Amino acid sequence: MTTNRAVWLAFFLNLSFTIVEFIAGGVFGSSTVLADSVHDLGDAIAIGLSAYLETISNREEDSHYTLGYKRFSLLGALITAVILMTGSVFVILENITKLFNPQPVNDEGILWLGIIAVTINVLASLVVRKGKTKNESILSLHFLEDTLGWLAVILMAIILRFTDWYILDPLLSLVISFFILSKAIPRFWSTLKIFLDAVPEGVDIEQVKSDLEQLDHVASVNQLNLWTMDGLEKNAIVHVCLEHVKHMDVCKESIRDLLKERGFQNVTIEVDSSLMNHAHHKRCVDELKSLDGHEH
Repeated sequence: MTTNRAVWLAFFLNLSFTIVEFIAGGVFGSSTVLADSVHDLGDAIAIGLSAYLETISNREEDSHYTLGYKRFSLLGALITAVILMTGSVFVILENITKLFNPQPVNDEGILWLGIIAVTINVLASLVVRKGKTKNESILSLHFLEDTLGWLAVILMAIILRFTDWYILDPLLSLVISFFILSKAIPRFWSTLKIFLDAVPEGVDIEQVKSDLEQLDHVASVNQLNLWTMDGLEKNAIVHVCLEHVKHMDVCKESIRDLLKERGFQNVTIEVDSSLMNHAHHKRCVDELKSLDGHEH
């Protein structure tokens, strides 16, 4: 299944369950479920937005975006991550007070609703888990959050059938929310760095530069830019100075092979010769001398 279809299917699954959850919350008279349905509605909107941006990201480059639309996928991942983190913080703040005043819940109705919720979230997770984009990675984390949350609810419902430990409800919510934050924040930071054109993760730019300088006939590396548009394809711009212009073709091939070995798919190479630079420098000096002679 393509990334686009996977994200859209995940959106419709999430939105459908949000409607079911809202109805069930009213039937069971559970304010907890109703509040969670509002939270899930926000999640569904975020996923829908991500799906739309994922669709845009698949467009080819044009006169408006000459580098393509891949960054739109990252934008969707950032928005989803922000909503995920905001929702987790909201749950934490809300449930801290409930630790001191736990409320009874309808354990039987919540148990069956939890089973349905886990089934839907596992299905949605299976749909997007094979995706490689940052957007799909963030969505997988979202479904992990929901699955863990509802598993905790199921466990709580079973325990509450035999006890009145209602404090388990806010306690488990806090544990899950802190766990999700510990995963969401690093994902958000990783995506943000890509969005800001940071050097791709796992790439040591100083080592790459050193390896380029050690290639035969390379006198110096004057410019080296490494980045990725979407976290998948790596790009490089290299400007090197050669010992002699006759080695240009051989050196270009060596540079391209070296960078491709390190996972760079798109490589742009600019080459100068040290002899060309020397001639250019001499010409500039002669022109300055000529100008200086005219002034006198």
